[in-house]
Amino acid sequence: MSQIGLSTYAFFWRMSDRVPQPLTLEQMLEQTAALDLSLFQICDYPAIERWPDADLQRLRQQADALGITLELGTRGLDTAHLQRYLQLAQQLDAHVVRSMFYSASHRPSLEQAAQLIADVLPDYADQQVRLCLETYEQVKTADLMSVINRFPSPWLGVCLDPANCVAGLELPEQVIAQTAARVGNLHIKDFAFTRRDGWVGFTYAGCPMGEGLLDYDQMIASVRPVERGINQIIEHWLPWQEDAATTCQREAEWTARSVEFLRSKQNRE
Repeated sequence: MSQIGLSTYAFFWRMSDRVPQPLTLEQMLEQTAALDLSLFQICDYPAIERWPDADLQRLRQQADALGITLELGTRGLDTAHLQRYLQLAQQLDAHVVRSMFYSASHRPSLEQAAQLIADVLPDYADQQVRLCLETYEQVKTADLMSVINRFPSPWLGVCLDPANCVAGLELPEQVIAQTAARVGNLHIKDFAFTRRDGWVGFTYAGCPMGEGLLDYDQMIASVRPVERGINQIIEHWLPWQEDAATTCQREAEWTARSVEFLRSKQNRE
């Protein structure tokens, strides 16, 4: 089954310390349910790593009561770190952990990355949690796939976000083509270039869903998420607006638009 869900990145500004009352995870779950969505990815939210078991249990109970399935996201391949996320996945009944090759303190070589994956993958498989490594500009997609393709396991895959790779001078359609067969999770956001003042350079940032450079139809035709049970997680690259209130309002509007866009596409399938 393929679901549409939200990520903490759909609440990037509303949960940040730049707003007067940052949203909690519990409030984000409530807002996800209010949009009639049943999936939420807690992504790059390191505070949860230090939550006591009782707080994790309360979060899972809230998610269960709202009918929401949880996923997790982090960065890095350090063995102890990925084992901690596997433990969190068990406590939260999550079956996807998204990660990246690099963390702030560790940049393994491709050989080291392969060994680190080999060290944890059997445990992920035993727990039936899919480890999905995200496409992004710091690791060429060909290099990412050269490691992932060493492991035929269905419990290792790609978290596909073609927007991330443009900064590494990779075209989205090329990234999609290289990864489609191994995608296990989709991050959905639209993006565009706009001219800077005076036509000196460009800004590369998010835009409302359906208005930018993401060829959503082509990506979906390649990945076939409904057929393969791959979830689509909404996030944004919304630049800060003139003030906190405007930024929060715009972020909520972008989220609602993305949900409507994805639902309209699903209804046509």
